[in-house]
Parts: sequence; C-alpha cells; structure tokens
Amino acid sequence: MMHSAADVKHVHVLGAGRMGQGIALAFAFAGLRVTLIDFKERDAVARAAFAAAALGEIGRQLQTQADFGRIDASQAADALARVEVLDRAGAEAALAGCEVVFEAVPEVMAAKEEAFAWLCARVGSAATIASTTSTFLVTDLQQAVTHPQRFVNAHWLNPAHLMPLVEISRSDITDPAVLARLKDLLRRAGKAPVECAASAGYIVPRIQALVMNEAARMVEEGVASAHDIDTAVRTGFGLRFSVLGLLEFIDWGGCDILYYASRYLAKEIDPRFEPAGIITRHMEEGRDGIRTGKGFYDYADVEVPAYVKHRLGEFGRLLEHLGLAPRYNSAIDAKAAAGSSESASA
Repeated sequence: MMHSAADVKHVHVLGAGRMGQGIALAFAFAGLRVTLIDFKERDAVARAAFAAAALGEIGRQLQTQADFGRIDASQAADALARVEVLDRAGAEAALAGCEVVFEAVPEVMAAKEEAFAWLCARVGSAATIASTTSTFLVTDLQQAVTHPQRFVNAHWLNPAHLMPLVEISRSDITDPAVLARLKDLLRRAGKAPVECAASAGYIVPRIQALVMNEAARMVEEGVASAHDIDTAVRTGFGLRFSVLGLLEFIDWGGCDILYYASRYLAKEIDPRFEPAGIITRHMEEGRDGIRTGKGFYDYADVEVPAYVKHRLGEFGRLLEHLGLAPRYNSAIDAKAAAGSSESASA
C-alpha cells in the first residue's frame, strides 16, 4: 500500500557520490532520516574510509550553513545524525520497508541496470524508484525496473542540497499517484518539482545548452569578451529570468518583440534564430501576451496592474539583496537643480 508523502519519514539513496550526498543532505536538512547506500564494491577498510569521508563532506556542508547563520551547531549535528551510510550488505535489511529510493549511480547504462536489478530484488512493489540520471530517458531506464509504473526520472541540479529545482520526467505508464507523492515529498524538502514528458535533455539542460553555446560562439566570433558576456548575463539576462520565466517574459513584453527580433537575427546572423513555430502562430492568432489578454498564459482573470506591480516588487527586492539596485542621491539632484537655476538666470 502506498502511503502519502506526509507519512514518509525515511528516504533511501542508492549511490553515495556527490549527487547522492547532496540528496541525502537535502532530506536530512528537512527533518527526514536518510540511508545513503554505497553501491561500489570495496574491502572492509575502504568501506569504512568511504563512509567516514561521505559523512565528513555532509558535515562540512552543514557547517557552511551554520557559518552563514541559517542553522546553529546543534541543528547541524542533528541533521548529520539523521544520515547513515551503509554498504550493499548492510543496506539489505534497511531496504525491506523502503518507500522512496533515489538512484544516483554513475551515468553508465550497465551500472544503472545492475543497480536496478539489485534494488528491485530488495524493495517492495509499492516503493517509488526515481533515477537522478541526466542522460537516459525514463522510457529506457524503466525497462530495467520491475513494476515500471512506480518509476520516474528525478533530475536534481548541483548543488542538490541548495538548488530548489528538481525536474521529473515520467512515461506514459507512470502511475499518477507515484508522481503526485514524489512531488509532495520534494516540496517537503523545500524543492520546486516540475514535470516534463520523456524527452532528452529535460527542461533546463536543453535551454542552457543553447544559451551556453551561443555565449561561446560570441567569444569565438569576437562579439564580446568572456568577461563582458558573463557580466551581461549576471546583471541582465540572469536577473530578469529569476523573476519572470522565459515564457512569462515573452507575454510580458509582447510576442511581437520576439517574433521580429528573431526574424532580424535569422537574416543578419544565422537561420538558427528563426522564431519557433508557436511564436509565429501566436502572432497570427493575436496572442500577444498581457497586451491582448492571452499568450502562453491566459490573463482573462488576472488583475494586470497588480500582477505587474507584484513582479516589479520581486525584481526590486532581488536587486536590493544583490546590491545592484539603483541608489537615489539627493545631493546630485540638488546640485543639478542649482546649476539649472543659474543657467536660467543667466
């Protein structure tokens, strides 16, 4: 029987490398017990050394959070105490009542298949299995899992204990209840789960591959220096899209801006800049965003002035936090006014 996410008190992570440690830390920080399973075969001395090193690294990350003032020393100690590191043999008994397990072994299909075969022989049929793969499709991996309806991909971004986003990729046979429970569990750990179909690259990797390659091309073409491109991203591109999503931003400014800019860039630089088909269709249908009341989002029931004010408030607070907000300077204003007055009298 599948319990609700609120009932889950213990999470298992198969694979104790950097990603596995980050996931363990995320759930321990949120108050759950975590069994971190070292899946690599080692001798007794190496097993003990690895377990100590893994716990040591998790402890260092918790100490960093204490140094930042987010938690105190006793909270860091409590979170660390919620994590245990076991080898394969030691984990067998612990897996008997497993409800949710994240697979985080190396990105090699043979390693994934071995891990799933071992895991499925030891967990119940109702246990949710989530792979953290950044490479393989959920439809490929689920073939190595018994009861594949309980299987999804859950792609965490590094550092896993800090980054809120987790991209969940499901297949047509994924049980909706499994999906809902996993999302709820991730939210308990302070994560922001998003869902996508079985597709190579998830959401963020596809977007960032295009952006990173375009930035590299601009360096290659002598458009700007690496430093200036990165400054432009940190103080412009990145800031805007941490408040407004990409599609929300299209609606905000108007689909027509992207449409005409894309056509111009396609003509002047390369056809790769041609507008997406859906952008052209939106232009034809008059779905220009906020201006017309519909774009990628429907604004029929949205009080647009209040929505705009809210987003601008978020943006202002972010700029203040980063020390990038413009500063009002009354001294300069007074001096400029005095100068203007003198010019007028002359």
